[in-house]
Amino acid sequence: MHGISIVSPLSGKTMDNRRIHTRNRYDKTMTQAIIHTSEGDITVDLFDDKAPFTVQNFIALAEGTQEWRDPDTGETRTDPLFDGTTFHRIIKDFMIQGGDPAGNGTGGPGYVFDDEINDVKFDRPYILAMANAGIHPGPDGRMHGTNGSQFFITTVPTPWLDGHHTVFGEVADDDSKKVVDAIEGVATDARDMPLEPVIIESVEVLDEE
Repeated sequence: MHGISIVSPLSGKTMDNRRIHTRNRYDKTMTQAIIHTSEGDITVDLFDDKAPFTVQNFIALAEGTQEWRDPDTGETRTDPLFDGTTFHRIIKDFMIQGGDPAGNGTGGPGYVFDDEINDVKFDRPYILAMANAGIHPGPDGRMHGTNGSQFFITTVPTPWLDGHHTVFGEVADDDSKKVVDAIEGVATDARDMPLEPVIIESVEVLDEE
């Protein structure tokens, strides 16, 4: 069975939810976002009520309202993190993984935050969840999660991931599922990296009308 991981443990401070700067959507139970990719658009329903901090982090990085650290230069940036990144790891009959500003599975926003394990299970395909590097001790001596910016979308049921990754959404419609399937089907190398980059052009967060 495959696992989902960040290639090396993320370094950086542990974030708390007071440090995420985004429009307040805590009164909502579901936000929609569109992941615009070079293969087409993926609309996702975000589970605000199940993983509120994780959703807020995703939105803030998508909209450029949360500072993040460039893994290549060390520079602090406030532009949308996901724009121009790739789905850097693709495994057929398992998942597609993206959200890494380094593009190779080692990067993140320069901070980490704890899991929000909830009652949503990996019992169906097209689940949106956070990749992580496991649980590691923080500067306070306590064990903390290692979520940052990397996420994945499953393409089959993956029940062995239950309790290990924060589920914060799912693919919303059949057209979007077809795009996920198309990305899953691209040719990859021995490291599961696409031979031709699959680009995340932007992530658009939809407002209520």
